[in-house]
Amino acid sequence: PEELKITLKKAIDKEPRLREAMKDDSIQELLSVSQTLEGLSRHKTIHAAGVVISPKPMVEYLPLCVGPNKEVLTQYDMKYTEKTGLIKFDFLGLKTLTVIDRALKLIKKDIGLDVDLTRISMDDPRTYSLLCKGDSLGVFQLESDGMRELLIKMAPEQFSDLIALVALYRPGPLDSGMVDTFVDTKHGKRPAEYPLPEIQPVLEETYGVIVYQEQVMKIANILAGYSLGDADILRRAMGKKIPEVMEEERGKFMAGAARKNIPEDKAKYIFDLMAKFAGYGFNKSHSAAYALIAYQTAYLKAHYPAQFLAALLSCDVDNTDKVVKYINECKQMEIPVLPPDINESFDDFTVINDRIRFGLAAVKNVGGAALDSIIEEREEGGPYLSIGDFCSRIDSARVNRKVIESLIKAGALDSMGGRRAQYMEVLDQVLDQAKAVQRDRLSGQMNLFSLTRQEDDNKKENEVELPEIEDWPELKKLSYEKETVGFFLTGHPLESVMEDIKRIVDTDIDHLATWPDKKAVRVGGLIQQVKEHKSRKGDRMAFTVLEDMSSSVEVIVFPSTFADCSHLLGG
Repeated sequence: PEELKITLKKAIDKEPRLREAMKDDSIQELLSVSQTLEGLSRHKTIHAAGVVISPKPMVEYLPLCVGPNKEVLTQYDMKYTEKTGLIKFDFLGLKTLTVIDRALKLIKKDIGLDVDLTRISMDDPRTYSLLCKGDSLGVFQLESDGMRELLIKMAPEQFSDLIALVALYRPGPLDSGMVDTFVDTKHGKRPAEYPLPEIQPVLEETYGVIVYQEQVMKIANILAGYSLGDADILRRAMGKKIPEVMEEERGKFMAGAARKNIPEDKAKYIFDLMAKFAGYGFNKSHSAAYALIAYQTAYLKAHYPAQFLAALLSCDVDNTDKVVKYINECKQMEIPVLPPDINESFDDFTVINDRIRFGLAAVKNVGGAALDSIIEEREEGGPYLSIGDFCSRIDSARVNRKVIESLIKAGALDSMGGRRAQYMEVLDQVLDQAKAVQRDRLSGQMNLFSLTRQEDDNKKENEVELPEIEDWPELKKLSYEKETVGFFLTGHPLESVMEDIKRIVDTDIDHLATWPDKKAVRVGGLIQQVKEHKSRKGDRMAFTVLEDMSSSVEVIVFPSTFADCSHLLGG
C-alpha cells in the first residue's frame, strides 16, 4: 500500500496480493523473519547539530563512547540524555550567515559603510515593500515560490508578521486552513475570534489563531493555573498526541479551569482547540530567530542589492540552477553581471561601480595556485596590458596553457581590446615568446622588451600583433562560456527564439515544481546532455538534460519515445 511508515503486519492485512504471495513458503519465511527484525535498531548515528554541555565531568551523568572521527559521544539518545538532567543544544551551521558576512564585507569595500545589522530599523519601509511584492529570491526562508505567494497574500507590515509567517509556512498549518484564517483576519475580511476574553491578550498578535506552542502554554497557565513547567508537559503531550497522557492532562486542565470558574463547555472547547492546533504549533523563539535572519537578508537586498546578490552568487557558485536564478534576478533588478576579467576579478564575485563581476575561481581549470599568481602579479605590477604582457608576467609553472585557454574562452581577456578568436590564434606564439622572456630574466639578462618598458611604462611589453580574423560565431562563443564557467554569460542561445517558445510551452522549467503532480506539461529548451541507456529488456532509451533560460531539468526518454526521436538526440 502507498502509505508512509506502514508496518509489515499492517501491509499484509491491507494488501491481498501480499497475502496471496505468502502462500509461497519461501516468501512466508522471508516476511516472518522481516517482522521479527522490523523496528530493531540497525546502527547508531550522530545527531547533526546536537551538543550536550555539562557542569561536571560528563561521565558522572551518562556513558560515553568515541565516534568514527574520534569525537566524544553520549551513548544515550537525546531523549534519555535529557532525562539525566542535561540539556541538548542544537548548534546549526547556516550558509546564510556566510552570505551575510560576505555582503557586509563587500559593502565596506565598495561603499565604505560599516553596516551593523543589530542596529538597523526593524520597521524599514523599503524592506517591507520588497517583501510585500514577493521579491524575496535569496532571502533566508522566504525564497520558495509558495512562500513568495504567501508573502504577497499576507503583506507583512511588522516583525511579528514575519515571525508568524515562518511558523505558518509548513504542511500542517497550510493544510488545516489556519493560514487562510490568519491572512483574512489580518486584512479585516473576517473578525478575530477569542473564545474567552481572558485569552485575548495571548492570541491578539496572531489574530485569534493559535500559532505558537508558547501560546498553548500561556493559555493553560491563565485558564487552568498550570505552572509553565507543567504547561510544557501539556505542550509535549499535545504535540505528540499520546492518548494516555492527553486524557490525564484533559482531566487536570478541566479541574484547574473549574477552580477558576471557567464554564465547563468553554474549557472543553478550548482544550480541544489547543489539542488541534498544538500539533501544528511552532516554537516561537525558533521562528523569531529565523525571522530575524530573514529580515536582515531582506534589508540587505533592499538597500545593497548588488553586494547581497554577489555574496549569494559566491556562496552558490557550484549550484548551477541557483546561479542561473540569481543572474536572472540581477537582470530584473538591472544589475549588470559581467564575465570574469584578469584585470578586475578576484577569486569570488565582486562589485565594481554597481556591477557584479564574476570571480576567476568560477572558471574551469583555474585553481588556487593560478588565481594567486594572476592576482598577486596584477597588484604588484599593475594591470595587464596585452596577452603578451600577461603571459610574460605570470608564473608559467602555476598558470599553464590550459588555464589561459579557459580564461580566453570565458572572456576574461576581453577588456584588453582583442577578440577571443584572435587570442587563441596567437597563443602558441605568445607562450613561446613569454618563455624566452622568463628564461632571460632567470639568467639575469635584460632584453630589448624589458628595456623598452623601463623607458616608457605606457608601451606594451612583448606586444604581439593580433591577426585580422573574424571572431567566433555567437553560438560558439556561448558554448565556450558554458564549457568554462558552467553558464552562458554574454547571452543565451534561446534568446532569439524565446518568444516563440513562450507561445508553445505551459510553464518554464523553474516553475515545474509547482505544476500539479501527474498532470501533463509542455516545456521547451536546449538539450544539453544525452546519455543513451539500455532498458532491462535491452531497448534503447536516454537520459537528457533540458535547459531553458530559467533552470534545467533531467528528462527521461523512454524506449517507445526514443524510437521516434532518437535522430533528434544524435542517436
